[in-house]
Amino acid sequence: MRWSAAAGAVLVVGACSNPSGDGNVERVAIPAGSTMRSVADSLEAHELIGSRRWFLLQARLQGVDRAIKPGVYEFLQGTSTGSLLDQLRRGDAVRFRVTLPEGGTIYDLARSAEKHLGIPRDSLLAAARDPALRSRFQISGPSVEGWLLPETFDFGGMVSADQVLARFLEARRAAWDTSWTRRAGVEGLDERSVLTLASIVEAEALDPAERATIAAVYRNRLRIGMALQADPTIQYGYLVAQGARRPRLFNTDYEFASPWNTYLAPGLPPGPIGNPTGEAIEAVLSPAPVPYLYFVADSSGRHRFSTTYAEHLQAIREIRE
Repeated sequence: MRWSAAAGAVLVVGACSNPSGDGNVERVAIPAGSTMRSVADSLEAHELIGSRRWFLLQARLQGVDRAIKPGVYEFLQGTSTGSLLDQLRRGDAVRFRVTLPEGGTIYDLARSAEKHLGIPRDSLLAAARDPALRSRFQISGPSVEGWLLPETFDFGGMVSADQVLARFLEARRAAWDTSWTRRAGVEGLDERSVLTLASIVEAEALDPAERATIAAVYRNRLRIGMALQADPTIQYGYLVAQGARRPRLFNTDYEFASPWNTYLAPGLPPGPIGNPTGEAIEAVLSPAPVPYLYFVADSSGRHRFSTTYAEHLQAIREIRE
């Protein structure tokens, strides 16, 4: 369902059944910039008001004509003019819930926004890369990936991709612990590095109890100049290049030429590969005091950790057996 219409016009979405049985509920989308005259035309055409002239007069007397709030509204047939105007004044529009899951990517958010708000997926992805938006929130990196707070928010039906992203960006900024910036500086990390590492940890740690240990592995690898060799970064590279992850990785995938492939590219990838939780950020800033450099998943999704490559190979053999 797509709430798109030219400025100043009103898009009538259609009628909905009313559980109370008191009549149909007409769903009407009012874009930003709509005039009261265009609203009145639509309401009259759908028999929500009896007199267009009376409606406009009351709107002017009550000052509603100067305070139209955009959104997707549901109006019950038979509602009085005063109640209709009061609903418009309050901006009592339908709300649509959009979720970014923990560790989710801008691609996940784009799917949710397209499903619930009618915003084309490509529009949100383009907005996520927009230099103006990144500059507004002082984001260094190829997109706003990583700087969005995993959360659920309600939106009106007439919002732009920029407005959706801004809501999640503002929430991340509000939730950011100021001590994280100080602690990151002590560790020689900046905000982008912390979010990038945290997003990788979030992708690897199916068990939250392992976050600090997995974070330690990657911090240890970075400290000695070892490649991160994180499988989720390869998958993110495919997501960026082809719009979808691989069902599983094969040996040839580890040679995938991508700046996100941390088996080939040294150091951190260009930016976060998802939007991490505060717990993952804490794990990066307070990694477990362990010497591990390797880990491998077992059949339960948990990991076996090793300090040497020989121990790592032994762990793999044991798990396969």
